[in-house]
Amino acid sequence: MSLRDRLKAFAAHARAFGPSEAIRHLLEPLLGIEALVSPQHAQLLLTAACRLEQLSHLPAQPLAAHEMSVFSQAGEDGIIQNLVRHLPCIPEIFIEFGVEDYTEANTRYLLLSDYWQGLIIDGSEAQIARIRSSKIYWQRNLQARQLFIDRDNIMPALEGFREAGLLSIDIDGNDYWVWEAIDFQPWIVICEYNSLFGPTAKISIPYNSKFQRVHAHYSNLYFGCSLNALCHLAQKKGYVFVGCNRMGSNAFFVRRDVSRDFRTLSAEEGFVLTPSRQSRNTEGKLDYLNALESMELIASLPVVDVENGTVLKLADLPLWLERPDSA
Repeated sequence: MSLRDRLKAFAAHARAFGPSEAIRHLLEPLLGIEALVSPQHAQLLLTAACRLEQLSHLPAQPLAAHEMSVFSQAGEDGIIQNLVRHLPCIPEIFIEFGVEDYTEANTRYLLLSDYWQGLIIDGSEAQIARIRSSKIYWQRNLQARQLFIDRDNIMPALEGFREAGLLSIDIDGNDYWVWEAIDFQPWIVICEYNSLFGPTAKISIPYNSKFQRVHAHYSNLYFGCSLNALCHLAQKKGYVFVGCNRMGSNAFFVRRDVSRDFRTLSAEEGFVLTPSRQSRNTEGKLDYLNALESMELIASLPVVDVENGTVLKLADLPLWLERPDSA
């Protein structure tokens, strides 16, 4: 049934039984989502379906024009739908790291709306137990594994998923080193980057298998890698960089051999500085520092140039963000 036919059916059902029941009647057989007990959530899904139909007529890039969130944090649902639409033969299998309880994730919409199957991994035993006890775990073909990921244990954990169409990495730390250790090529890779590291440097935190962002520095700002480090790695692995979300948190890569609908961007072209002010003081409370103040707070901490292996401090790098009072 086309979207137009679905909407006509919705209108008829709404006249007979009211809008909340009409939303449930329209979406429940299509999506099978237990969250439809909430009319508010059901309305969001209906709005999302209409929005995706509108976005489907836009060019593939810029990615930001396709942003839409149902389950994702910062527009990734819409961007992923756009990427998948331009990759018609993509395997409908995903892998996602760092999902917590999976209520907010980059792949949940693919699982529930598009009936993809996949593997999700999180370091918390309690979070994985919560996922396994939810309806989603029997309603869809999903595997949830508890693992604190590092570059040595990641490949055994991915056994059986080497044909994945999409990989999403968000582990707030060793993201670069873990992607480097993965020896197969999903069609799409989404990876978190730290925009405070700037648009040009190819740097990451030094590898530490036990790294935890919340313990590495009280500010919660010291984690991950720069966008250009990811672009450097992507090029070696056979990917092209196609853009970032407007939150300046995730970068998107498409395998080169299937990327004909996308223009390759340089890190400088696609870089987005996050507007988020997530820094914390020594008491663990948000202190709302701007980007320059945030950079200065972690300037003495070590980073690795991923191209040559040199260890340096952030303060040793050229200042890429001008002070507000500079002429």
